[in-house]
Amino acid sequence: MTGRHSPPNIRTPVKPARRIMAIWLARLALDRWRHSEACQGGEGADALPTALITETAHGPRIDAANDAGLAAGAAPGMMLADARTLCPQLQAVPSDPAGDLAFLERLAIWAQRWGPWSALDAPDGLLVDVTAVAHLFGGERRLLDDVLARFAAQRLAVRAAIAPTAGAAWALAHYGGPQGTILAADEDGAARLSTLPVAALRLDADVLLVLRRLGLKRLGDLAELGRDAVQRRFRNRRSPAANPLVRMDQLLGRVPEPLLPVVAVETPLVQRRLLEPIRHRPLLDQVVADLAADMVRALEARGEGARRLELGLWRVDGEVAVRKLELAAATREAAHICRLFAARLDDVEAGFGIEMVRLRAAWSEPLDLAQADLDAAAQQHGTSLAACIDRLVVRLGEQAVRRPVPKGSHIPERAQGWQAPLDPQPSSQEELAFHSRPLKILGMAEKISVLYASPDGYPRRFRWRGGVHEVTRVEGPERIAPEWWREKGSARLRDYYRIEDEQGRRYWIYRAGLADDGRGGMPDWFLQGFFA
Repeated sequence: MTGRHSPPNIRTPVKPARRIMAIWLARLALDRWRHSEACQGGEGADALPTALITETAHGPRIDAANDAGLAAGAAPGMMLADARTLCPQLQAVPSDPAGDLAFLERLAIWAQRWGPWSALDAPDGLLVDVTAVAHLFGGERRLLDDVLARFAAQRLAVRAAIAPTAGAAWALAHYGGPQGTILAADEDGAARLSTLPVAALRLDADVLLVLRRLGLKRLGDLAELGRDAVQRRFRNRRSPAANPLVRMDQLLGRVPEPLLPVVAVETPLVQRRLLEPIRHRPLLDQVVADLAADMVRALEARGEGARRLELGLWRVDGEVAVRKLELAAATREAAHICRLFAARLDDVEAGFGIEMVRLRAAWSEPLDLAQADLDAAAQQHGTSLAACIDRLVVRLGEQAVRRPVPKGSHIPERAQGWQAPLDPQPSSQEELAFHSRPLKILGMAEKISVLYASPDGYPRRFRWRGGVHEVTRVEGPERIAPEWWREKGSARLRDYYRIEDEQGRRYWIYRAGLADDGRGGMPDWFLQGFFA
């Protein structure tokens, strides 16, 4: 008789519930400005009323203000001129959105101590995946306490929350009440979040205005209204930030929300810890040559070439000397790197000796392997164009080797710029068709006094640098309007004239503004160039 055997009891692993932590740096721009002031020795600068401003077409506008500035009456969104009527001693500091974003990216990498990946929630937040990692910190409450304590040690004001979705975590961090709010995985998220304002849905400002006009102030009001009514009102909105239903579904986990993790890019770095400190130049050159060979192998393994190199020298007494190089083109030539650093090490003081040397490629670019040819031989012997430019830069200075390139602007002083010798010209800068231009243009237009028959007439006589010039021939005007996207609203148009005086000398002058343009008083005249 054949017996039956029971199958083994195989347990399917349970997938852990997803947990997202949102970190909101409520005063990111101000905190970063305070850090920069402290690094420059201005620890007490925060005691003065200070506002971060952005230039607009109507004048400087306040983006953020410190506590002293807020107490004095300065508020975000206020014009700087209005704020200074309330607080004349208010200091204005230009905002730096690009610097804030770079600082936020570094914080995102640093925040990966709490989870396997992190994402930016621009402009002032982070999202960290803390799924199945809270037990390493003793639970989610202790995890949040650790987050708040570490940011407080860095003097960064933050609010944090943990929830099953990124939208819910963001809403609780911004509008969830006390610090360190947690929405449990088995908790009714719809009921817990129903009392939050509709601004917790991360919607555009115009959508929030429409919801408030409809009397929908909280998330519970949207749920009571019904999906059909909301769908009819916002059916043409495709973007998630413009559709309350999409944001609500993302908040409650009904539809997925894609997040882009921040990936740390490791820069190539090689170093030597010396058994005995070195004090003599030949030994230092030998160490630099060894490091250059190591760096070449590291770059070759990545398929890249170095554009910016940093050489750090650690002395026995704790002092660090840093020498930097920026190359005209990506390179992996060890001899070329050593030759350039040789000119930067003449002023290095070894003191009691150098015990560690580190070489880092702060900027690298893709550089494919190539078969050796005549050009490669020229590069090896230091006679190629890129090697020549690098040697000139080391000898003359970075700003001494530049080449002019045309810019896409009708304004004469902006129609040309300078860039590195071998950098490619941006493809977006198309050549513009100009009228005749002088061969010599002044770096800054000089004001002149012009006598003319009427406010809009041709110039007849002008005074420049103490001399009076009679105008015998005039051609023009050529009208150039201001660039409204980069200038203030008070910028005036220009009327250019090509003139010739009684001695046959030809000038390029322009009138800034019209008498009745409403952007100032009487127009001014300027001389900007000379014809051959």
